[in-house]
Amino acid sequence: MTIRVLLADDQELVRAGLRMVIDATPDVEVVGEAATGAEAVRLVRELHPEVVVMDIRMPGMDGIEATEMITAGSAAARVIILTTYDTDANVYASLRAGAGGFLVKDMALDDILAAIHVVAAGDALIAPGVTRRLIAEFAGRPEPAPPPELGRITPREREVLTLVGRGLSNAELAAHLHISPGTAKAHVASLLAKLDARDRVQLVILAYEAGLVSPAR
Repeated sequence: MTIRVLLADDQELVRAGLRMVIDATPDVEVVGEAATGAEAVRLVRELHPEVVVMDIRMPGMDGIEATEMITAGSAAARVIILTTYDTDANVYASLRAGAGGFLVKDMALDDILAAIHVVAAGDALIAPGVTRRLIAEFAGRPEPAPPPELGRITPREREVLTLVGRGLSNAELAAHLHISPGTAKAHVASLLAKLDARDRVQLVILAYEAGLVSPAR
């Protein structure tokens, strides 16, 4: 199955570099390009890509607002934020908007291509340097009280949420818990529904905020 990708960046050179790598990959294709956030939202509705690689700073509507509109719409597109400006404010705003990935532009193009495959498969990916900052921030917080939403989940789902918070994929969940990949996927889907989470990124954040995962563990 070919992964359909939309590139959204106001720098033509960035789009050209990504297109060059993607065009050389058999199972990924660029179906469209946008230079503004508004254009990205429109093209998602027209072209139905699986993944949108989105810059933050663009003329008019920025990438975060565009991401929120895309993930809230009926299209099933997943968004990877790809930016030079990896400030904490941008990271949190992007994740709250529903982005399934957050990368920085100084990453190797092959790593960005690998991230497209990861996010298209329904997993989440955050640049290693950004992840270290997030963990450091959570490490400095007092031990949190479990949010009331956790009362809705079963002990098994709580265990799954903890493992998702540690970054395990569905296949890794299945191997760790000795269950089928389908059962692992069903547990994650149940968590998304019960916790009103948009995607795995929000499950990871919830696992940290609930104290199920900490850097020490």
